Amino acid sequence: MCVSRCLRCVGMSLVAMAMVCILSNILLMFPDLNIHFLLDGHVTIQAIWATGVWGSGFLVCTLDTGKIYTSKTRGCCAFRSQMLCQVLYSCVALLGAFICCIFSVTGLVQGPLCLYNSTSGQIWGVPLSHWTYLYNRTVWSGICLEPRNVVQWNMVLFSVMGAVSGLQIVLCAANMLNSMLGMILGHGSCRTKVSDTFHSTVS
Repeated sequence: MCVSRCLRCVGMSLVAMAMVCILSNILLMFPDLNIHFLLDGHVTIQAIWATGVWGSGFLVCTLDTGKIYTSKTRGCCAFRSQMLCQVLYSCVALLGAFICCIFSVTGLVQGPLCLYNSTSGQIWGVPLSHWTYLYNRTVWSGICLEPRNVVQWNMVLFSVMGAVSGLQIVLCAANMLNSMLGMILGHGSCRTKVSDTFHSTVS
C-alpha cells in the first residue's frame, strides 16, 4: 500500500477543488460583477461568511501542505508521527469542507437577496425563500429586479460550491483512513511487499 503516493494524488485534487471554491465564493460576493451590492449590504449572508474561502479553500490547502511534507519524511517513527498529524489535518479540513457544504446548500435553498416588488413597494429581501423555486424557471427573472440574473448566479455558484465541498468531505475522510493505515503499516509497506514478492520469486 503506497501511502505517500495516495497522499500526493489526493493533495493535488484537493488543491484544485479549493481554488474552485475560493473563486466561486468571491464571485458570489459580487453579483453582476458589481462591488456596490456588497458595500451596501445587499449580498446574502451565506456568501459574506465566505466559507468557500476559509473552509473549503485555505483549510483544505493547509491539509495539502501537510501531505507534501509527509511524503518526504524518512524514518519509521518520523513517518508515523507525520501520519498522526495528517489525521489531525484531515479532521480540520473535513470540518471546513462540511461547514462550506452546509452554507452552500442553505444559500441555494434560501435563494438570493435582491430588490423585488412587495405590497409596500420595492424592498430588499429574500423573496424566494423556498427550495421549490429551483424547479420553477418562470420566477427566475420575474421576481428579482436587482442584481440582474442574481437567481441563476446564486444557483450555479452555490451548486458548484456545494458539490465540490461535498467531494472534498469524501476525499478528506479517505485521507484520514489512509493516514491511519500509514500509522499502522509504516512508510515501507509498499516497498516491503514488492521486496517480499521478489525474494519469493528468486527462491
